[in-house]
Amino acid sequence: MHPRAWFPEQLIGHRVVLRRHGPGNLAAFKRWYSDPDIARLTRYQEGPMHPAEIERFFAARVVGPDSMALAVHLRDSGRLIGSCALSQLDGDNGSALYHITLGEKDTWGQGYGTEASELMLEHAFRVLALHRVALSVFEFNERAVKSYLKVGFVIEGRARDAIWRDGRYWDEISMSILESDWRHRESVPAPDEPGRRTTRPWDKLTAGIGR
Repeated sequence: MHPRAWFPEQLIGHRVVLRRHGPGNLAAFKRWYSDPDIARLTRYQEGPMHPAEIERFFAARVVGPDSMALAVHLRDSGRLIGSCALSQLDGDNGSALYHITLGEKDTWGQGYGTEASELMLEHAFRVLALHRVALSVFEFNERAVKSYLKVGFVIEGRARDAIWRDGRYWDEISMSILESDWRHRESVPAPDEPGRRTTRPWDKLTAGIGR
């Protein structure tokens, strides 16, 4: 089964809609990832990504055949404001890593990223039947940490002094949410209850897909 067969064309929320990326979104990625503020929150390296690096990232990780990335659009206007993705899908253990970047800085702090994450987690657990979704975030990215906690991620560890920013070392925080955590928050029936999907649509994926 190819990932494109089960990754959604779109996920619709109250204020945001997640849609498949198209080649035309490259221009937005070049603008976002050339911004020092975006680079500070998303990269270990000092400074923004080079244009050629952004093009390679976009081709491989955003619109590539194994990509599991969705564009974040405002529902009322259709404006493209960011991107979110699942990566490193481990079919044997039902886990994946989650990533989200809102590139339009005037939309920060308004709950759009939180809603996008909720939509992605619902798809991960309800449709893909994953068991665990994890992420890592820099300690100084307090807005992101609060958003992840709000949707149900829990802090499970820290890589101490993992990154040098703003004249000091900061921790890298590891967070995760389990299907049981999500089910409890959303009041979704347990797997052994009527109506609960227990099949795993990624069981037939070939080894390495999504990694």
